[in-house]
Amino acid sequence: MAGHSKWANIKHKKAVTDAKRGKVFTRLIREITVAARMGGADPNMNPRLRLAAEKARDVNMSKDNIENAIKRGAGALDGANYEEVRYEGYGIAGAAVMVDCLTDNRTRTVADVRHAFTKHGGNLGTDGSVGFMFKHCGQFIFAPGTSEDKVMEAALEAGAEDVLTNEDGSVEVICAFGDFSAVKQGLEKAGLKPELAEVTMKPLSETVIGGDDAARMQKLLDALEALDDVQDVYTTAMIDE
Repeated sequence: MAGHSKWANIKHKKAVTDAKRGKVFTRLIREITVAARMGGADPNMNPRLRLAAEKARDVNMSKDNIENAIKRGAGALDGANYEEVRYEGYGIAGAAVMVDCLTDNRTRTVADVRHAFTKHGGNLGTDGSVGFMFKHCGQFIFAPGTSEDKVMEAALEAGAEDVLTNEDGSVEVICAFGDFSAVKQGLEKAGLKPELAEVTMKPLSETVIGGDDAARMQKLLDALEALDDVQDVYTTAMIDE
């Protein structure tokens, strides 16, 4: 058994994502553009681009929007020149927070991120201050009640590193980030549909936060997620509802 309140935290993250569908499209278009610029326009030769395009199709983004984003990244169409930047800091009760952004104006972005941290009781740290607390990996989470045996058989056969059952009954699959697509296909082939499937920065340990501190921490995370240039927010905080 592992984890604490995992399912509640996942449900909140999904609710926030669903409520900001327009921003999801913007984030994915930026990711596709940057992936194509850095690794080429052929998804078969560019794993990052292939994953971003799969995510876009999963949320019903049109083929034209995907192709245009790839063309912008490859230089065939004009568009903003986005760069990747990561900010690290601390939230409530010392929980680590890592913020990945794609921006065309670093000065604006760092000011926005610093303001969100300061306003909601956190502190922006230096590069590398919390990055060592996370592992870059693929993660799949299944709803409580899903057969752990079925998930384990399909996941391990497809190349996953580990399968965990959390305290709330949810089942979690972890794999190397390079094996994400293979594991995803293996789970789908077995008829298993995860509630969450992503390449992420998974915390190596978690800080459980409850009461008023939990509410303050959630406000900080929501404020960071709402920023236009933010792609992903990762934290060691586990909100105890």
